[in-house]
Amino acid sequence: MNARRRLVMVLVIGMLMPGVSMAGEPKSAAEALKRGEQLLSAGDSDGAIAAYTEAIRLDPKDHEAYFGRAIVYARTGNLDEAIADFTKAIEINPKLALAYCNRGNTFLVKGNYDRAIADCTEAIRLVPNSAIAYYNRGMAYGKKGNFDKEIEDYSEAIHLDPKNATTYFDRAVTYAHTNRLDEAIADFTEAIRLDPQNATMYSSRGVVYGLKGDFDKAIADCTEAIRLDPKDAQVYQNRGVAYEKKGEKAKAEEDFAQAKKLGDKPK
Repeated sequence: MNARRRLVMVLVIGMLMPGVSMAGEPKSAAEALKRGEQLLSAGDSDGAIAAYTEAIRLDPKDHEAYFGRAIVYARTGNLDEAIADFTKAIEINPKLALAYCNRGNTFLVKGNYDRAIADCTEAIRLVPNSAIAYYNRGMAYGKKGNFDKEIEDYSEAIHLDPKNATTYFDRAVTYAHTNRLDEAIADFTEAIRLDPQNATMYSSRGVVYGLKGDFDKAIADCTEAIRLDPKDAQVYQNRGVAYEKKGEKAKAEEDFAQAKKLGDKPK
């Protein structure tokens, strides 16, 4: 799964209000803020930044404008600018849990895991039922190698948001990494139930079945992953290994050849 799937950003954008013209200069900070929200929703990052900047000019104490501009900066990879704006929003409104959560996620992307943990912890203090804050903090703990705390936070995130397939998937990956294979399989299975069209979840569960020596199930999961994403060379490679372990040399060689054709070198 693309690494970006581990970089979760909470986007709280206000509902678009009727009667807000996209033409002409905004007459108030509130109008500029709404324009920024509209432009962000439309995918116009430069326009959104300009609108939020105008809202800040009109009302330098508008924490929503700083927060909105920070979201755009984070989306566009301007992480230092995002952190500065999240920080300003927090200075204006110290109880803005979303700003802590998003600043923590931005620190996570930058590799500053201690700051990420601190911000997510403050977000949790302010909003104890924030699943995303637990999830982000869990990722930061995992990056630091504290897998027990990573699993603990993922578990709380699942308790608060039991229909989030990504959290089950990430906890499964950590279980597998720590050799808790049965628990990994259980979480991959739940992730698949919630997101049955996700090839990566099948292929990952297949890897764990392979580690357990259950090559028939490994082959079945790889086969389903290939059906969903027939261009993934690594899954052909993995299925080839499972066939090889079963002594089915011809099928193994066929999969290794397909993996090589798609760009993976046989092992």
